[in-house]
Amino acid sequence: MTQKVIIFDFDGTIADTVDALVNIANRLAVEFGYIQISANELTVLRNLTAREIIKYSGVSLLRIPFLVKKVKGELKTKIKDLESIPGMPEALIELKNQGYRLGIITSNSQENVSEFLKFHHLDDLFEFIHSGVTIFGKTTIINNVFRQRQIKPQTVIYVGDETRDIEAAKKAHIKVVAVTWGFNSPEALAKENPDFLIDHPSELLEVVKQC
Repeated sequence: MTQKVIIFDFDGTIADTVDALVNIANRLAVEFGYIQISANELTVLRNLTAREIIKYSGVSLLRIPFLVKKVKGELKTKIKDLESIPGMPEALIELKNQGYRLGIITSNSQENVSEFLKFHHLDDLFEFIHSGVTIFGKTTIINNVFRQRQIKPQTVIYVGDETRDIEAAKKAHIKVVAVTWGFNSPEALAKENPDFLIDHPSELLEVVKQC
């Protein structure tokens, strides 16, 4: 029987980075020409897709790669202060013990992710960490990982917290589990029709058996 491969997003899915990222984004708002994110603003943003957020913010598409790079750099200084999503370490350990292959595809830097995993003693669980920056989706990155690692799409389950994760997974023809504890709201995620929508990491164990 072919081993299933579970690929995770990092920010908001494994690591609780939403508050830190909002704080960093607010510090960079003047420099990059967008409005700061208040609590009410965040509620609005959580119900939007990536494309809608960029349009809403008014930030130039040309400046986004520079913004992403700066955010990663600032996050690096805070990586040891970040917590994992409650229940996620236990779920990851159990999935690994049950024989699943685990990987990460993220727009964060590989250095940040590795540092976080090492600090939380989770670094031995993952077969690969692949970092790549895309504005609207990760389909190209996902397909590149498949080619490099000779992974068959039918063996893959993707786990993410944003609408763009669902969109990318569908375009890559893989099963997708959307999680409600990250950035996008449950309502926004549900509109994208993921294969599964879960509220706690412990649900992962049962869901992957059904895929």
